[in-house]
Amino acid sequence: MLSKTELKRLEKRACKPTPLNEKGFNPKANIPFGCTTDAVRKAMQDYLDFLSHINLKLHSKNIERLESFVMMANFSSIVGEFMGASIPKYCQTILRNEYHNGHPDLIPTNRYPKNSILHGEDGIEIKASRHVSGWQGHNPEACWLLVFIFESNTPRDSAAGSPPIPFKFKEVLGAQLKVEDWTFSGRSATSRRTITASVNRSGYEKMKRNWIYRDDSSSSVVE
Repeated sequence: MLSKTELKRLEKRACKPTPLNEKGFNPKANIPFGCTTDAVRKAMQDYLDFLSHINLKLHSKNIERLESFVMMANFSSIVGEFMGASIPKYCQTILRNEYHNGHPDLIPTNRYPKNSILHGEDGIEIKASRHVSGWQGHNPEACWLLVFIFESNTPRDSAAGSPPIPFKFKEVLGAQLKVEDWTFSGRSATSRRTITASVNRSGYEKMKRNWIYRDDSSSSVVE
């Protein structure tokens, strides 16, 4: 078991996310609507800078890192929302969908009235997840899906005695999915579980073939 002194040292080091693997970006990746791998890279770097700033400030106040106390699903949403806000800064041909909870998250510039659409066919849907497959949505639908896969600590880790690790982007995958690339998961009449659909094997294979970023280096306690 780590001593309090060692744990505090590792906690401070984990405040700084793992740097991007600059050789891990795929120049042959196909991203639609004028979005580029470079725009994705810059948005990812923005997020790492943001998280480092927040976590170092929290640490100075003796507060846990953001990923260590925010609910897992909520933290994933933060990552995804940040990507959706940041990518258009580096790509003039797409922007955020102005419709509240509209689909998809990013849409081509001037494609829809007031750049707002409840459900449009053209655009990029963004998700962020700790899971390496089986990503979920609310409905099985055709869309261009962009997934940011990451690893980080969670609120469960402290009780489990897991050591502090820095946030890390592991993969970014994207592809045009069809309805049949999703598996619908309903619910019983008495269940309160949110109705979801999950990307199935065929969808996963499409996205894996069009990988945008990879960092296969193993993570461990920061030394």
